[in-house]
Amino acid sequence: MAKFVQGRVAEDLAVAQVTGTTEVEVDRVDLHAGSANDLQRLDRHLRPDSVASDDCNAVCHKGCTLPAGTLVRSMASHQLSQAAFDRLKDEHYDLTTRGRIEIAQKIEAARLLGDLSENGDYHAAKDEQGHMEGRIRQLEHLIENAEIIDGPAEGTVGAGSVVTIVYEGDDDDMAEKYLLGHPEETPPAGAGIMSLNSPLGTALVGHCAGDWVEYEANKNMLKVRIIKVESA
Repeated sequence: MAKFVQGRVAEDLAVAQVTGTTEVEVDRVDLHAGSANDLQRLDRHLRPDSVASDDCNAVCHKGCTLPAGTLVRSMASHQLSQAAFDRLKDEHYDLTTRGRIEIAQKIEAARLLGDLSENGDYHAAKDEQGHMEGRIRQLEHLIENAEIIDGPAEGTVGAGSVVTIVYEGDDDDMAEKYLLGHPEETPPAGAGIMSLNSPLGTALVGHCAGDWVEYEANKNMLKVRIIKVESA
């Protein structure tokens, strides 16, 4: 486990939700000034952002104009299994119906208690409402940008595979099991979730049981052996 952690510490967890990128050639991009946070490296081509494409203002802090012909990577769809997609739709329906009705009732009941400035129940209900609305917006983004994936070819690692691996030098009883896919997927018992965009996840794709796979993490080369490949 320690070796896997070493391989993951450099990853941005938010980027784990990104399943791919699309290159778009633009003639001109104007980024309007906001807070002057470290975008000094914008003299180079933009990298994929770790936020949704409709939240780009959150990372475009410093005003600049990119030269014509610059390639800008845009957010691709979220690759989801049909089961995960259906579960997210069910959650969205539940929160926008029962959830909103119940929280409105909580807020109204708390409002009747009196002075809102010192009303703990009221502020707690408003906080709960804020968290719920944030989850609703996240679900809407996922559903609107979902790409339903089929399972990978039998025996071959791909999106939706459950992979059992062991690091070079470790015994098989130290093997680790991961579902390769989106963080919203539900892994089987005893398995974690590994992003397809992580260094190890990317390296594993296309390989089969018995293969040795090498990948780079934190400027170190690590090697794993695939023990088993299953469908989720």
